[in-house]
Amino acid sequence: MTTALGASGAAAQAARPARNPGTPLDLSFLTRVRINKSAVERRATTLVTRRTIKQEWQAAWLLRAVSTIDLTTLAGDDTPGNVQRLCAKARSPVREDLLEALGMAGRGLHVAAVCVYHARVPDAVEALRGSGIPVAAVSTGFPAGQTPLDLKLQEVRRSVEAGAAEIDIVISRSLVLTGDWRGLYDELRAFREACGPAQMKAIVAAGDLGTLRNLALASQVCMMAGSDFIKTSTGDEPVNATLPYGLVMVRAIREYQERTGQRVGFKPAGGIRKAKQALNWLLMMKEELGVEWTKPELFRLGASALITDIERQLEHFVTGRYSAAHRHPMV
Repeated sequence: MTTALGASGAAAQAARPARNPGTPLDLSFLTRVRINKSAVERRATTLVTRRTIKQEWQAAWLLRAVSTIDLTTLAGDDTPGNVQRLCAKARSPVREDLLEALGMAGRGLHVAAVCVYHARVPDAVEALRGSGIPVAAVSTGFPAGQTPLDLKLQEVRRSVEAGAAEIDIVISRSLVLTGDWRGLYDELRAFREACGPAQMKAIVAAGDLGTLRNLALASQVCMMAGSDFIKTSTGDEPVNATLPYGLVMVRAIREYQERTGQRVGFKPAGGIRKAKQALNWLLMMKEELGVEWTKPELFRLGASALITDIERQLEHFVTGRYSAAHRHPMV
């Protein structure tokens, strides 16, 4: 079990890769980007039907999935109490009796980060103090991004000052839809500067971009501008994290690494609620980018309800029975 799982917790956080410094905007490269939609869809379909993960290997990969979750609450009724309970779950995402049965007791398993709105950053920072779990803040007018640039930059800086170690920014979709790649690049460079020491995750809002080629181009510009992660969705688009979207984005990551030598992380988010989905995403990462991209340094799952289903699946592995969902409350 522990061999399949590998390092987690504080050790994984300590292994965080170097920041992506970005590159100058290369418009000539963008003109050469092509996407074969039917081939993407065929690969995404066959990827998860050719292989299955069973028994102890499935349990190990589900524990790996837990370690990659950005445990998220982005609700209008969030309160300090809600965030404190979420952070308690982040510290101990799987019941101790299950961890003991799986040989993982005392291994320091926790989620990758806790993601909240700016107003709740101080609550999360205080609740996670001493845990090694970073706080991520959504920013730049999340989810629509329809606020003035100066306000977006101010929001980023204030979240970093409040203790956020990661910033999930949203791009201006209009810049993609009008082909204003210079405008998108300049905006992202400004966000990157405002993030300072905090990691920047760029949400491309794939479901709003119209075509897979637009998605590939937006992903490339985000990485050129210095994004440390690219992320599929805010969760509010008509379509959120899908495997075809993910395949386009992870292949953009692979191409960017081949051109620059820089590693960029990937975060699918929106609608990921079942353990099977988490396994599918991990399988894609392993097949397309390698084992290093199945670890929290380079892969995150943006989710909240997902952790409940993973815990239920782990209980089934341990006991042979599925428990009721209310026995695994997220908060």
